[in-house]
Amino acid sequence: MRKTVDFLVIGSGIAGLSFALKVAKHGKVCIVTKSKMDDTATSWAQGGIAAVMYTPDSYEKHIQDTIIAGDGLCNEYIVRLTINESTDRIRDLVRWGVKFDKTKSGRFDLAKEGGHSEYRVLHHKDKTGREIEDTLLVQVKRHPNIEILEDYFTIDLITQHHLGIEVNKKTKDITCFGVYVLNPRTRLVDTILSKITLVATGGAGNVYSNTTSPLISTGDGIAMVYRAKGVVDNMEFMQFHPTSLYHPEEKPAFLISEAVRGFGAVLRTREGKEFMYKYDSRLELAPRDIVTRAIDSEMKISGDDYVCLDCRHLPKNELINHFPTIYAKCLSAGIDISRDMIPVVPAAHYTCGGIRTDEFGRSTIRNLYASGECASTGLHGANRLASNSLLESLVFSHRSSTDAIGKVNAIQIHDNIPDWNAEGTVLNEEMVLITQTLKEVQSIMSNYVGIVRSNLRLQRALDRLEILYRETEELYDRSILTRKICEVRNLINIGYLIIKAAKARHESRGLHYSLDYPRVSERKSAPVNKIPKD
Repeated sequence: MRKTVDFLVIGSGIAGLSFALKVAKHGKVCIVTKSKMDDTATSWAQGGIAAVMYTPDSYEKHIQDTIIAGDGLCNEYIVRLTINESTDRIRDLVRWGVKFDKTKSGRFDLAKEGGHSEYRVLHHKDKTGREIEDTLLVQVKRHPNIEILEDYFTIDLITQHHLGIEVNKKTKDITCFGVYVLNPRTRLVDTILSKITLVATGGAGNVYSNTTSPLISTGDGIAMVYRAKGVVDNMEFMQFHPTSLYHPEEKPAFLISEAVRGFGAVLRTREGKEFMYKYDSRLELAPRDIVTRAIDSEMKISGDDYVCLDCRHLPKNELINHFPTIYAKCLSAGIDISRDMIPVVPAAHYTCGGIRTDEFGRSTIRNLYASGECASTGLHGANRLASNSLLESLVFSHRSSTDAIGKVNAIQIHDNIPDWNAEGTVLNEEMVLITQTLKEVQSIMSNYVGIVRSNLRLQRALDRLEILYRETEELYDRSILTRKICEVRNLINIGYLIIKAAKARHESRGLHYSLDYPRVSERKSAPVNKIPKD
């Protein structure tokens, strides 16, 4: 198959779908997604979306909360434009049909999460992402200008390189002409040419063994842009969510939303002792990196495999009404959260770095945009403020759409792009090589490049990853392509980018915490002398 479109969207989460809806009036749109349309990280988002809606909240308060959480590395210009546009983007969702929870008076029922100074998180019970995903999919499927290709795996971006022109990091005006995709029916590689391409492929949580990210989160878009010589930055800042349900056999790890702590849940050791008072005066509502390191520290002190989240003191009916999905999930595991403490452990959760973009979502490659978790906009800095991710996706997909609409008619399709050359490749019958490599990559990253790092650990990880890289590239070059081998290849790229960035940062900041360097700044206030309740 060889296809030509005006707008190509890779990914079907909130970033991809909202962009598609906004550009569809101006040309033919094709959405490519490697799994089913609703199999996205957006669908898994529990807590909600942060936006300024009512006083006493203000844009300035939200801006400052974001900058504080980002530990001095946020781009203030980007933060301000994102927060200042938050209310309008919420109105977009409401117009599309998203139903956020409201109070009896008709106002949005806003929640408060770690790092937020006010109640500003809009939600739909504890399945906000699912509500947004389902609503946007209804709109997308109705639109006559939008075509959806499910189960198509995007292999690589098409640039001048595929025309026989040398491309390297110093090449100016690298241009994206489309993508090569793996067709699930023919098992052949198809060519999709486009005037405008948006990468909205999500994050890379599966580079770690324990993650809340769906299995599709293998860093594909970031790896593709890196291979195409686009700029990727801030990859050292991988956010670990403090509280995933401790259930080692289950992948992905089930997320216990931060909103539960915002509702009043308390972290305790297995023996029932509170401990957050030792680490931060904001206790359970400190930013995620602080809470995560506190839990990691307590687990190392005790030798336990998990700590506990205690909801037993909270009103049962309100608890179940606010968090029905979490209640049901825990109950299926034999845990009644109104009577039992929830065993929790940190898990890789969000990729704060990624494809470098400007204020309009433009990457360093011409005609290529990026939005959502795969993008590095400058909003998150060294640590993402809770519930800012869905907002970021909406804002930058909107801004990307306005920029793309203004230029799409002036872009010419390059018809001389060659089709994929699979000559000399054979079917790989050694699946054990791929599955074992994946386990090795995840083990290396989890053991050496996790919540706490050191120069020695990083070098050891790099040495081992380089061996896997060489072996996998050899296998890739001689094999008929499959999704599995491409995903493993991408995860090795992601691991390398994280390690490379971590080795280059000679400081401890935000989500990058090294035993070899002191913290650049101390964002937490002095611990209070709170007497813990046993």
